[in-house]
Amino acid sequence: MIHPNTELRFVSPEIGYGIFATARIPKGTIVYVKDQLEIELTPRQYTRLDVAHRRLADKFSYIDQRGVRIISWDHAKYVNHNCDCNTMSTGYGFEIALRDIEAGDEVTDEYGLFNIPVELQISCGCFNCRQVLRPDDIDNYHQIWDTMIVSALQEAQEVHQPLWELLDAATRDGVLDYLAGREDYRSVLTLKGKTPGKVRRFPAKRSSTATSNSSGELMLQTLRAAGDSAG
Repeated sequence: MIHPNTELRFVSPEIGYGIFATARIPKGTIVYVKDQLEIELTPRQYTRLDVAHRRLADKFSYIDQRGVRIISWDHAKYVNHNCDCNTMSTGYGFEIALRDIEAGDEVTDEYGLFNIPVELQISCGCFNCRQVLRPDDIDNYHQIWDTMIVSALQEAQEVHQPLWELLDAATRDGVLDYLAGREDYRSVLTLKGKTPGKVRRFPAKRSSTATSNSSGELMLQTLRAAGDSAG
């Protein structure tokens, strides 16, 4: 499920549709969650599709670390790639805002994290466009992407999180334990099924008003309140 402060808009005949913010989405906000309503296609199910449906799956799905294709039930499937994206998938399975997204801005993502099986030509128009998405992009760019995600995660407890309640318990605990300093950061390498322990560790930001043992509880209280108020 994608953040509620978004809507589907037509971009251009070349691009088609995209997702745009209808209100400000601050840095650190969880923008997409793989919830229980998402459609999953195993490799076997995918190969059994006819040509027309396989083409749709290719266009609207991403591939997780198990090799399963995920198709969003809502308009999250229309989020476009940009090499200077403002959201990014994390090793925790959700996507997070890397910087403030203002009302009217297009919400964009990094497709290099989607386990693409073949090279894809791109032309996103940004100053650092890579021109081609490659299957080994995670291997080549994970340290850069992890640094960006860590910076966003450290703002997570300060912003409204309407999608927090849709995360499974293990994911919530993993985020809270990392921010409390009890668990190592979960690298984007996990999205490729690789062991995160083989990459550089990123320390959580310490609270100036709480100990490491209590900061996780403060975070939990804040995010629970955010989820309750969203309802």
